[in-house]
Amino acid sequence: MLDFQGMAQISELSVFFPAYNEEANIKSTVLKAKKVLLKIAEKWEIIIVNDGSSDRTRQIAEGLAKKDARIRVVSHSPNRGYGAALKSGYRAARYPWVAFNDSDGQFDFSEISKFISKTDSADLILGYRLKRADPFLRSVFTFVWGMIPRILFGMNIRDYSCGFKLIKKEVFDGVQPLVGEEKVTQIEMLVKAKMEGYRFAEVGVHHYPREHGKQTGANIKVVVKSVADLLKLWKKLR
Repeated sequence: MLDFQGMAQISELSVFFPAYNEEANIKSTVLKAKKVLLKIAEKWEIIIVNDGSSDRTRQIAEGLAKKDARIRVVSHSPNRGYGAALKSGYRAARYPWVAFNDSDGQFDFSEISKFISKTDSADLILGYRLKRADPFLRSVFTFVWGMIPRILFGMNIRDYSCGFKLIKKEVFDGVQPLVGEEKVTQIEMLVKAKMEGYRFAEVGVHHYPREHGKQTGANIKVVVKSVADLLKLWKKLR
């Protein structure tokens, strides 16, 4: 049971969930977030970014939206990848602060309070997983992937790929254009935000095992393309 006593409050907050074939997770993830938002935000919205799902994710998302006008659905057709889903979520956001959270249920959205408590001193509040609940090979890949931006860009961020962040909408608008796709989108935004002088903070969050569905981020084609895009970004910005 969630305990909302003492949780940080925020006046306006947009939240979006990138979703690809998450029919078993999306409803519970969104409803849990809604329960939190009702307690911590005066005005809020939830955006479900359906990235060309081939299962019932879109139908379930649209059903949630019909029941609450504060829930909206943005759909891609065909699937365009995680980076494109992030961009669509940020673009669709109406409020000054934007949080995004993976839709697979591996994060506890009530921990958004930790992020909100830092909004007076930072423009980007980045989650990092206190203990990863992923398969061993995926954890190894993520560790190696996280080292590359440190080497190429000198960025000292604990967990680039953590799917739990709270960022000012003006930061997203201020670092355009974002040309990277897939996993590079987040890194490109962070690197450009650092170059523009925006303030960073990090927050440790709990990470839970996926109960339903399967992960797609470690697909070898995605990995190869992401590495190639990251090298292109390095050449462009150096």
